[in-house]
Amino acid sequence: MARLQEFQYNFYELTLGSDGRLVYGSSANQPIPKLPQIFWKNGSSWSEANLYCLEMAAPGNVKIETVHRKMKHIQYFASYVEKEKKDWRHFPRRREDQILKIFRGHLIDQRETGILSPGTVTNCMNVVVDFYRFVQEKGFINPQNKMWRDREIAMPIYDNAGFLRIFVTRTTDLSIPNKQRVGGTLEDGLLPLSADHMTRLLQYTAANATSELHLLLSTGFFSGARIGTITTLTVNSLLTASIDPYTEGILRLPAGPGTGIATKFSVSGSLWIPEALMKELIDYASSTRRLLRERFAKPEHKNVLFLTRSGQPYSVKTVVRLISGLRDVCCEAGLRFMRKFTFHQTRATFGTWLTRELMTSGLDTATVLSEVKSAMFHKYESTTWRYIRFLETTKAKIEAASKFNELFTGIRGRDWGQTSA
Repeated sequence: MARLQEFQYNFYELTLGSDGRLVYGSSANQPIPKLPQIFWKNGSSWSEANLYCLEMAAPGNVKIETVHRKMKHIQYFASYVEKEKKDWRHFPRRREDQILKIFRGHLIDQRETGILSPGTVTNCMNVVVDFYRFVQEKGFINPQNKMWRDREIAMPIYDNAGFLRIFVTRTTDLSIPNKQRVGGTLEDGLLPLSADHMTRLLQYTAANATSELHLLLSTGFFSGARIGTITTLTVNSLLTASIDPYTEGILRLPAGPGTGIATKFSVSGSLWIPEALMKELIDYASSTRRLLRERFAKPEHKNVLFLTRSGQPYSVKTVVRLISGLRDVCCEAGLRFMRKFTFHQTRATFGTWLTRELMTSGLDTATVLSEVKSAMFHKYESTTWRYIRFLETTKAKIEAASKFNELFTGIRGRDWGQTSA
């Protein structure tokens, strides 16, 4: 499949030398430290897509984070094109045979089966169309047949004074409306795992996966932390955890700006970590297995808790790839509930359990909202409200977290067995 790699892009200026030859010289423009670039499976560069990326990043008008998100969508499209063995430049007369029409149908299928969230599907299609607009305007492709049909949409908007303004935007017949899946879902359109499924998954990873993958999943399930947060945990950060004076068996681990532990939107707070899980993390931090990996790490990475065999910190992309492989082997082992599993469901599972426990403890809604928002590092209360509404309105989903208290108290005595190398 097509891959995405990051490079430092340096700008140069061309001048004419005294001998009449072109000479490359330094430029006043600042380098772009992590410019994403796409390469096909055979190793060749997708020049058109990479130029599209540079056109966004070079002026500095688009944040580099936005550039990365857009290029991930382009990479997904490139991987699909390679898998289907299609030419991204070929647009036959019959629209149903055109790659954009076929890809649109694929995205809708992914949305309906729950593999991709509605928002992701909508954004992906919009980015791909925007890329094709770019290559067409630059003259890189000039198809004889139309790639889509443009249309204008008039949107009425009232200003603060009550005056009506008409905002006209351009769209295409390829755009995919952001339709939410039927039934209650949590942040990013996800559903939690049931207590039984979570237990079976952790039992399987304890016996068949690496120590790192098992602990990554355990940390996600029992702290609700995102991948980007877990992969930035450090050995020293474990020592900053303190006992929660109000909750027996729970430690608070500071995270966010100033701690070295990354959080989305740079939200500050403390992770809720059970004592049993913290003990496992501390034991792993000083284990021979991890110290051997630390030996290959750069000085700035030696304190990172989770390192690969080559001594590199785990990236989000690495964890996503590991989860993809885990899904396949779990399904072969009979764990069919893993067919659509994503790491982020560990977070949805924790959030559901925590909300359930707080709601059944007699606390008022405002207190529950505050505690869950803090524990989940939500920037907006609207995100936290989804957990409360999820449990209030969908009785069948409540059982997905009903036994989590037992799991927290029983994890200490569980024999996970020896993990594989």
